[in-house]
Amino acid sequence: MSRLGKKEIAIPSGVEVSLKDHSIVVKGPKGELTRTIDNRLAVVIEGSVLKVEVKKTKENLSALWGAYASHIMNMIEGVTKGFAKKLQIEGIGYKAELKGTEIVFGLGFSHPVIVKVPADLAALVEKNIITISGIDKERVGAFAAGIRDLKKPEPYKGKGIRYEGEYVPQKQGKKSA
Repeated sequence: MSRLGKKEIAIPSGVEVSLKDHSIVVKGPKGELTRTIDNRLAVVIEGSVLKVEVKKTKENLSALWGAYASHIMNMIEGVTKGFAKKLQIEGIGYKAELKGTEIVFGLGFSHPVIVKVPADLAALVEKNIITISGIDKERVGAFAAGIRDLKKPEPYKGKGIRYEGEYVPQKQGKKSA
């Protein structure tokens, strides 16, 4: 049994949830999200409460059941509040600049690194902090991880791109005798 799957999901006012074939559509003040539901699961909407149920099968689907319940909770939260990830740039000469729909990075390479911001996401650059925001938690997290992968924080001086508040363990450099 899944702990998340057993919970009822409250649908707040201003959010509209509908089922079409094997897809769930969540509409809210910030936008609309759609996700395909596995055939072995059923979504039941009763008033302002939503339940994810397992159809009768011989398989153990508790992980899948809880995952889809969590996805639906994230969809509801996304269309009401939205999600944001903050990245911090550390290092002398490392910088980021927003030019239209592109972020231009100076990361110590011989060339600038240009990253195009997807249409469904928003980016904001203030000094050495980059904020990525949007309604889809997976898209926000994947885009932020892609930016972090451009120059991961190195363990000796801590230079690179890291999530805000991320701890990077520092190694001791070479000792002179």
